[in-house]
Amino acid sequence: MEQLAFTALLNHLVGGLITALLQALHIHVMHPGAPISNSFAMEILVALLLVAFFALVRMKLSVERPGGLQHTMEAIHAGVADLAADTIAHHSDRYVSYLTVLALFILIGNLIGLVPGLESPTAVPVVPLGCALFTWFYYHFHGVRINGSGYIKHFIGPQDKDIPIILRIFLPILMFPIEAFSHLARVMSLTVRLFANMFAGEMVTLVFFSLIPLGVPLVFEGLHVGVSVIQTYIFVLLAAAYIGEATAHAH
Repeated sequence: MEQLAFTALLNHLVGGLITALLQALHIHVMHPGAPISNSFAMEILVALLLVAFFALVRMKLSVERPGGLQHTMEAIHAGVADLAADTIAHHSDRYVSYLTVLALFILIGNLIGLVPGLESPTAVPVVPLGCALFTWFYYHFHGVRINGSGYIKHFIGPQDKDIPIILRIFLPILMFPIEAFSHLARVMSLTVRLFANMFAGEMVTLVFFSLIPLGVPLVFEGLHVGVSVIQTYIFVLLAAAYIGEATAHAH
């Protein structure tokens, strides 16, 4: 396995400990000398960058003389808050923090591959899958928290009294498996959309850099930035839509 410099550093520092822990849990380690993969190392790097960014913003908070970092964070937060308000509508402020962190993690994960010696973790299926699964559990958790047992109504269709009794009996039998499948399909949809676009962007850029080292590849670098921003927006927009749907009161 070819390791990035940051991956090699992590494996040198904590690789032995991680291998010992996994073996103690009877988990097979494919590369005992280097248990940390490039994608996981890039996730850790993105997380460290986010923590450093938030720490710097916190240290430089000022009401009278806000700096560039504060303005940047305020603009990001305001943009996500507006998206949440338009999509979730009811009590959207509660979910802005999660959506903001999700947006920053995906965006930095998309863009970090432009740095020589680094790779985009979102171009590896397991990373978008992790984001999709976490979002899936997150919106279901809040759906149950808001609606309690009534959350099941989202899966069985309308149960209004003006609907014929025969439909109220058989509609849930038909709707529940369809709704359950559609919710599971959301995980695949979020994962494949993000992974496929970022993987394709990485491959196109790599191919053109190998063929034409100067000039033309810069155009594809610009396209990579555009795709990164668009895919981040789509992922967060869909996450907000799912949260809004789950937390709406079913009738």
